[in-house]
Order: sequence, then C-alpha cells, then structure tokens
Amino acid sequence: MIVRILKNTTGSPVGKLAEAELHFTDGPLAGLKLVGFAIWERKNGGGRNVTFPARQYTVNGDRRSFALLRPISEGAHDTLRQTILDAYDQIEAGAVEATS
Repeated sequence: MIVRILKNTTGSPVGKLAEAELHFTDGPLAGLKLVGFAIWERKNGGGRNVTFPARQYTVNGDRRSFALLRPISEGAHDTLRQTILDAYDQIEAGAVEATS
C-alpha cells in the first residue's frame, strides 16, 4: 500500500492541511485506491488529526455520519492514522514530493 498525499494549496477550509489516498499495490485490491482521508491542524494547536472516509445523512433533521472504513481489530484505526501522519511528515520534511 502506498499513501499518496495531496497538499491543500487553497487554504480552504481553514485548518485542512492535505488529503490522503491509499493506493493498493498487492492482493485483491491491487490497482484500486481508497479516498476520503483528510489531515487537519488541531484547533487548539496540539498537533494534527486524520479524518476517515464517511457518508453524511440526515435523520429527523439531525445530521449524522456513517463510517465507511471500520476496524475489525483493536487499534487498527490508530495504526492507519499514524501511517498517514508519517507520510505527511515526510512531505513536510522534503523527504518525498507531494502530489498536487
């Protein structure tokens, strides 16, 4: 799997640093990509956060969210979140080039 980072060059919305895609290179998902991840600066200045793909829907006027990627084991989201943040850190450090 390759994490592809697409930096947010517009500055809008405020706090959004980049989008991330997962490109699968092996197994039954080879040749496919999963989109919908975003890297955000935390509002209180305490680091960064990653949001995962979700669909929004409304029930009785309440806006809700349906997670499209769900863990089947403990800590799976945390591992992926850190992998995406590490890829973004490499872009920021100039170790690899960002995709626009």
